[in-house]
Amino acid sequence: MKKLLTLVVISVVIFSFRPAEPSLKLALAKYSGGGDWYANPTALTNLATFCNRTLGTNLDPNYATVDVGSIDIYNFPFLHMTGHGNVVFSEAEAENLRNYLISGGFLHIDDNYGMDKFLRPAMKKVFPELEFIELPFDHEIYQQKYTFKSGPPKIHKHDDEPAQGLGLIWEGRVVCFYTFESDIGDGWEDEEVHKDPAELRLKALQMGANIIQYAFSF
Repeated sequence: MKKLLTLVVISVVIFSFRPAEPSLKLALAKYSGGGDWYANPTALTNLATFCNRTLGTNLDPNYATVDVGSIDIYNFPFLHMTGHGNVVFSEAEAENLRNYLISGGFLHIDDNYGMDKFLRPAMKKVFPELEFIELPFDHEIYQQKYTFKSGPPKIHKHDDEPAQGLGLIWEGRVVCFYTFESDIGDGWEDEEVHKDPAELRLKALQMGANIIQYAFSF
């Protein structure tokens, strides 16, 4: 209960006032299996800066890195996970992540390309009773500060399939939002990294802001 209350209080405070010092860090999830969990090193910094400017949040641009099996994840109501390859959760890590999410935490996963076939079995260990479902385009996550009438933006080609926003829903709340065939995290990176057009980078950041706003509002 104490962990849950901490998450709830932080979620309320972040949109209630803007203190002089940053009130909260976003966190990047570190996982086992050999996948490059550290991909897109400038992404969360740029997303935090964008949210501070457009949403009035007070996020620390210097994000944290946290192991999915660590109790420290409870210090970060928003957890971001990305990569291109293998993802492995031990039983203890899966249990820790599950408890974090059902206690009020939020996980955003962005497939950087090649992660999907490893990610789904890993998340099945976390929620064996749940399936990823594609969220309808009128879902709240697409109706926050910015409106996305067709779901998440398509930033990179990948397999040239439509971008999808998938969710794991626990007791009516999306606890995990998974962007697939979108690669919005690449759109959050510094411009010179991928040389994405400015309009695509803006769409990616706006979708990221919606995810942040949703995570702290529901």
